[in-house]
Amino acid sequence: MSAATPASGSIPSWLVEPADANGLVESVWPASAERDDDGVIRIAGVAVTALRERFGTPLYVLDEEEVRAHARAALAAFRSATAAHGVGARVYYAGKAFLSTEVVRWVTEEGLAVDVCSEGELAVALAAGAEPGYIGFHGNNKSVRELERAVDVGIGSIVIDSHDEIDRLEAIMRRRRADDPQASQSVLVRVVSGVHAETHDFLATAHEDQKFGFALRDAGAAVARIRTIPGLVFLGLHCHIGSQIFGTSGFAESAARVVELHAALLAGGAVPVMNLGGGFGIAYTAADDPTPIEELAAGIVDAVARECAERSIPIPNLAFEPGRAIVGRAGVTLYEVGTVKPVQVSEALTRTYVSVDGGMSDNVRPALYGAQYSARIASRVSDASPALARVVGRHCESGDIVVDAEYLPGDVAAGDLLAVPATGAYCFSLASNYNYVPRPAVVAVRGGAARVIVRAESISDLLARDAGASGEESNVPVLSERSESK
Repeated sequence: MSAATPASGSIPSWLVEPADANGLVESVWPASAERDDDGVIRIAGVAVTALRERFGTPLYVLDEEEVRAHARAALAAFRSATAAHGVGARVYYAGKAFLSTEVVRWVTEEGLAVDVCSEGELAVALAAGAEPGYIGFHGNNKSVRELERAVDVGIGSIVIDSHDEIDRLEAIMRRRRADDPQASQSVLVRVVSGVHAETHDFLATAHEDQKFGFALRDAGAAVARIRTIPGLVFLGLHCHIGSQIFGTSGFAESAARVVELHAALLAGGAVPVMNLGGGFGIAYTAADDPTPIEELAAGIVDAVARECAERSIPIPNLAFEPGRAIVGRAGVTLYEVGTVKPVQVSEALTRTYVSVDGGMSDNVRPALYGAQYSARIASRVSDASPALARVVGRHCESGDIVVDAEYLPGDVAAGDLLAVPATGAYCFSLASNYNYVPRPAVVAVRGGAARVIVRAESISDLLARDAGASGEESNVPVLSERSESK
């Protein structure tokens, strides 16, 4: 049935029935993805069927060269845009999108700094050999231990998110400077610009009613206090307006508001840096039309330059934090089809439910955000007519949907290998053991070779954490049946 005449709203308006349900949409897949003469999808020259045979499914596949290429492109785009205005740019890889020691090595080798937001992410970055001075530390509730660890390793910058955090850092610096009077720590202050990104509410992080940062009206007082604390070095402001954003208008409006505060703060001292965050969108489906990184960089930097010129102030050095834009398109998740079930939605429409061996434990974004994805049979091509399908997971939840709406060949069957592209960001990072399902391996592919960069969990791994199963005695007293009945 054509998407132009949906039945009961069951087919999204953006979903168009393809002429060929085997085709790979170029903007969604890694640049290296192609079908070979047998109809099998290859990524970086590696057949996905060979990956299934060697590593099993579900399986996260990450194209190393694709990650590196996007890192190089982002760095070049922002450096070129800022150089045109006589200032510098630093590009941080937002580790929350996907973090492993190998990925940290890839992006740092390509010239990016690294943004972390927990003690664990910091540990991974350091284990990968990242230079501490090129690491930034985010988070709305950093503990004293996390802050002490960051200061101890000589982290490049801490993004302050609250007055409580200022208190903690003041105490830490007092202790440090008792032993070393020259000890210092560079910080930025996160501000909320009030600009609403055109995205899911939980992805929009610059409206006032949310947990991050200081309101613009309150940030000045926070900066004034920081400037009085021995050892704290105020670098500038940080603002992140959301995620999966297309276009530059939201960034431009946010920049105007942040520059206004930046200008006011210059009266109290230097403000050498402005960090405008990330949130640059990618294509998940054929309907998505993301803005090229070069256009984003030029548009955002030009907006800052205009606002600074209007106030007759110098342009600060700029920083940015792409994550999804670096790693998202590089990832493909492989599943094996288990059951196929046609469901009659209405008199005019039948939807095919395609169940796979993974689901919300390896990609919770559809359940969490209503995120849309694409899918293709990866182990063969088919001449069957396209059929409306919904790819669902194996978990005991009706909301366990991997791909809400897609056209797959009508002969999709058990045993087929199914590939979901654009899963490099926030799939592995958000993975869980729901229903006690082990998390999949992550395999990197490059130049016709594949290697594990994060090993798969096993049932033994799950049981090893269960104190009862591993033979450890619990410290929690257990009531007997008799005592419970009294």
